[in-house]
Amino acid sequence: MVLESAQEIKRGRNILVYGVSRGLGAAIFQKFPTEEDVIFGVSRSVPTFTNVAKSSYWIQADLGNSEESAHKVTETLGAMPLDVLIYNVGIWEEKAFSEAYDFESVPASEITKMVTTNLTSAILNIQALLPNLRLSKNAKIILIGSTWGLPNHQGKELVFTATKFGLKGIAESLREIVREDQIGVSVLSLGYLATEFTIDVPVNMVLEESDYSLIPL
Repeated sequence: MVLESAQEIKRGRNILVYGVSRGLGAAIFQKFPTEEDVIFGVSRSVPTFTNVAKSSYWIQADLGNSEESAHKVTETLGAMPLDVLIYNVGIWEEKAFSEAYDFESVPASEITKMVTTNLTSAILNIQALLPNLRLSKNAKIILIGSTWGLPNHQGKELVFTATKFGLKGIAESLREIVREDQIGVSVLSLGYLATEFTIDVPVNMVLEESDYSLIPL
């Protein structure tokens, strides 16, 4: 469903998830909320799945445009309290995680897009939504990081690594900013997820087909 204004919605938790068109974001959007919750999903492209709860809404926004995406999300939520914000966004270099990766040949436009989408949009959207989070009695901010944002990961993907380390930096300072509001801030540093499989594929099947190299959603 597409929602023009969310100001009148008041139920269980109000949840906002970024990056819901596929992968982990789609899985969270489909399976995380309870029947009492209202969940909003943000992505540039329309999600392909259909089995979501009635109280689910899609917000079309391109996180490659930080200011515009923040405006679209806040305009939709209005003055609604926000209980859970999950920033699940992370694009990487075109040739990342392969022998063909070469940092020196990564185009400037690709670097700029990654930093904008992975970091700048995270900062501006969180900044814009702090008033909504402060209206909740138990608000949580969850940033989806990566093992590429941990020390000594031994990966060469410089730009992706920089943005995932940046999420940890956001969390460190954000905790101090919202400490008096008692808003929780977490970073989940996830490994190789089996994002090519949907959430409904049995765990054993995912493990077997990926030769036990990927983590089922």
